[in-house]
Amino acid sequence: MAALSAAVLGVLLSYAAAAVPLVVWHGMGDTCCNPLSMGYVKKMVESKIPGIYVVSLRIGSNLIQDMENSFFMNANDQVKEVCSQLAKDPHLKGGYNAMGFSQGGQFLRAVAQRCPSPPMLNLISIGGQHQGVYGFPRCPGESSHICDWIRKTLDLGAYTQTVQEHLVQAEYWHDPLKEDDYRKHSIFLADINQERGINETYRKNLMALKKFVMVKFLNDTMVDPPISEWFGFYRSGQAKETIPLKETSLYTEDRLGLQEMDKAGKLVFLGVEGDHLHFSQEWFYASILPFLQ
Repeated sequence: MAALSAAVLGVLLSYAAAAVPLVVWHGMGDTCCNPLSMGYVKKMVESKIPGIYVVSLRIGSNLIQDMENSFFMNANDQVKEVCSQLAKDPHLKGGYNAMGFSQGGQFLRAVAQRCPSPPMLNLISIGGQHQGVYGFPRCPGESSHICDWIRKTLDLGAYTQTVQEHLVQAEYWHDPLKEDDYRKHSIFLADINQERGINETYRKNLMALKKFVMVKFLNDTMVDPPISEWFGFYRSGQAKETIPLKETSLYTEDRLGLQEMDKAGKLVFLGVEGDHLHFSQEWFYASILPFLQ
């Protein structure tokens, strides 16, 4: 019996040693440890990959701060804070997979581009808005009153310095009717999308990923336009016709290395039936788990 227990322990330890750690970043209005969202995702992963080390990122000293920071803490400062957390974690020094939900998807891409140590191996963006948003049709859960305020603030001046520095959603607000203002004044998205020039370090670091997985919700009522989840956006100068990633200048000019990654089979586009962040356990196990094992 003792020998059997030792054997089982040995298998579990080797499993744990082989499991690549996972870093998770929640979306707007959520927290690191909500048992119905990130806590549930963490349990799903742990149930299928015994011994895996999972970090669900918390920005702030408690859950209330974590939720508030998803609205009001400068995204660049959040990314800097996360880079610091990851660099200090000895479990991650050999590399990790990253999974971002909604705005957590583009925030983790910024981590990949700006902070190559420890190395991110696979990036999984679940409903992330990589070309930004041009509208907040609907908001999560109890946050609707905050979103009403956000809409009014964005209408008044999304690209003013004060709004840019203090409202997270303004920092990935992409107005296709005001592309020049977006390029000049967006302090987060325009930077990570190389809108003001080419940062070769960003390009090199993103291209170091093994896989960049983008999940689009096919019935999304929260993200405008939903194609941003696959790195597409509105055709410049209007807000009706959308174009896929391959038709954007970001891809054709290959400012981020996405074209090269695509040709190397590193970009994965997944679609799932459902509204924003609505997916089944079965879909998650079948579609996402393979990238974590």
